[in-house]
Amino acid sequence: MENADHRRDRPDRRDRPDRPGLKALAEDAWKLTGAGPRVLLGIAGPPGAGKSTLAKALVAEVGAGAAYLPLDGFHLSNVQLERLGLTSRKGSEPSFDVLGYVALLRRVLEETANDVYAPDYDRTLHEPVAARHLVAPTARLVVTEGNYLACDLPGWREARALTAECWYVEAPAEERRNRLVERQLTGGRSPLEARAWVAGNDTPNGELVETSRTRCDRIVSTIGMDMFNYPQ
Repeated sequence: MENADHRRDRPDRRDRPDRPGLKALAEDAWKLTGAGPRVLLGIAGPPGAGKSTLAKALVAEVGAGAAYLPLDGFHLSNVQLERLGLTSRKGSEPSFDVLGYVALLRRVLEETANDVYAPDYDRTLHEPVAARHLVAPTARLVVTEGNYLACDLPGWREARALTAECWYVEAPAEERRNRLVERQLTGGRSPLEARAWVAGNDTPNGELVETSRTRCDRIVSTIGMDMFNYPQ
């Protein structure tokens, strides 16, 4: 695992977004495994930027040596959101079990000889589901992605500290809005409801996430990158 002093010695890659191909990004990600028997690559960024698409494509490009672990599996259940008064703010920072997420990240780094299962979010059920993802002993690179991974907030700081690197994925605001509206339409909302949800929920969530940009090691733009021939 890289330490903070080593990170400061590297050239700063945060001034403008990188636009390398997927193969080059996968090679850079795999180089991180030289830091230990298993490492975490974090991918942060606002809603709709392409985090999960990039993460899955990187894992597919690397192959059996990599695994995928999304933050989305740590959404609080609808029952808990209702209890906390967060139903209308699903996907916001307090609507995640960040301590559970950190605990699993630590377990992934510590239990390299065992199968480790990770939850996911089911967009048909609109609920988190257990054990959909597997981190097998063969996985030396675990790619974890989530909006708030680089945020300077309790819990998220601990998650960020466990990563060998954290990359920030960005895309133009209009492109992100279009993707988010389409996501809500696919989930069953009407066009009016979809636009209202994006404006009232995803947009403020994204504004918070944008404050974490400078806490990431690298800025990556996925615009024009061929990532869509990989399993989603």
